Amino acid sequence: MTSIQMPQLGETIVEGTILKWLKHEGDAVVRDEALFEISTDKVDTEVPSPVAGTVTKILVDEGATVPVGTIVMEVAEEGAPAVAAAPVAPAPAGAAAADAPPAPAAEPVGVVVASSIPAPVAPVSQPAQVAASVPDRGPRSQILSPLVRRLAREHSLDLGQIAGTGTGGRITKNDVLAVIASGGKTAAAPAVATATAPDLGTAEPAAPPAAAAPPIQLGVGDEAVPMTHIRRAIAEHMLASTQATARAWTLVEVNVDHLVRLRERVKDDFERKHGVKLTYLPMVVRATVDALQAFPDVNARLDGENIVRHRLVNMGIAVSYDAGLIVPVIKGVDGMNTVGVARAIADLAARARAHQLTPDEVQGATFTITNPGPYGSVASVPIINQPNVGILSFDAIVKRAVVVDDAIAIRSMVNISMSWDHRVIDGELATRFLARVRQNLETWDFAEDLGL
Repeated sequence: MTSIQMPQLGETIVEGTILKWLKHEGDAVVRDEALFEISTDKVDTEVPSPVAGTVTKILVDEGATVPVGTIVMEVAEEGAPAVAAAPVAPAPAGAAAADAPPAPAAEPVGVVVASSIPAPVAPVSQPAQVAASVPDRGPRSQILSPLVRRLAREHSLDLGQIAGTGTGGRITKNDVLAVIASGGKTAAAPAVATATAPDLGTAEPAAPPAAAAPPIQLGVGDEAVPMTHIRRAIAEHMLASTQATARAWTLVEVNVDHLVRLRERVKDDFERKHGVKLTYLPMVVRATVDALQAFPDVNARLDGENIVRHRLVNMGIAVSYDAGLIVPVIKGVDGMNTVGVARAIADLAARARAHQLTPDEVQGATFTITNPGPYGSVASVPIINQPNVGILSFDAIVKRAVVVDDAIAIRSMVNISMSWDHRVIDGELATRFLARVRQNLETWDFAEDLGL
């Protein structure tokens, strides 16, 4: 019998949600066939079967959120006698099995054969230490997401004083954002239950019923479409950024006429030689990396009262796909040439649109670039991708009349702008940084770097 666990898809992932069961009890499966879809706070993915056989037991309902390592399904291998699974109560939607063992880090996709692999002893991590300082107010009150911990740290909030409104007493992002919006005033946290026996002669007051949500007001022909879980995650992340940063914005105009001519001349040879299409984005990334190295306060994050300057550049690239927007990260982009950047962008974008990214591939960005230009945008004001302190936008390249050597000329021009966190960056630094990006794009000769 093979036990299928909720996989650990990244170092900071502590739980996952069963989105959809693709196989049901009694269904036959082949090795590597998808069993179910899961969602973490980073990405969605399918979990394949490590064996061929028959599904004997599904232990978790669709929509349930459970910790990493929780056994969610059992599969009887081909040729093995079917053994009834030990009775396990399915977790209700949103509930978590707090004492489930963690998945061994060496196992692919977090799937283990329970009979052959001993349960590992997990070391005490920093998240566990943070959770230990939070009073136990429910079965999930000790589970803290990385975003909750980061927001609390950045705003010097005591998580022990914040009442969790999530399932099982868990502190959610909205709980922390509400405290931030109130100026740091925490709501009265419920008292921790004591170990003394209750007075059986005194009836506990009944909890007040939850207020019913007001009905949606719809006009003639209107349609109410529930937000998807991805849309909700995007909404929460964007709202958290606007509430936690002091956003400002700067734009520069760049003459990319020589880049347009270069691309037109070499794009076919580049694709034949390197197997990916040549776009302008890899050149923008290279020019931006140089500017980040020249101005390290832009390649940074705010941690409490400290500005952490990152030694390496991990570039987040915003990618639009069918579920919304995702930001895969090119790690160590400062060590790549333009060809390497082009290949990395093509690979991450393709796998993002195929829902094949892992959580580790969408975190760790030190700066972010968004590229609305292909959709016709000529000026945009993006929201900062926290914990970054800046995000650069590369808009559409258009031919415009400009003054060149006191004469009117037609040139290919583009607007490059940056939203930046005024808590870390001032206007002078933002302008000097964008001027460096502009200078690089207008003066660098990328022909040799393209390997042609």
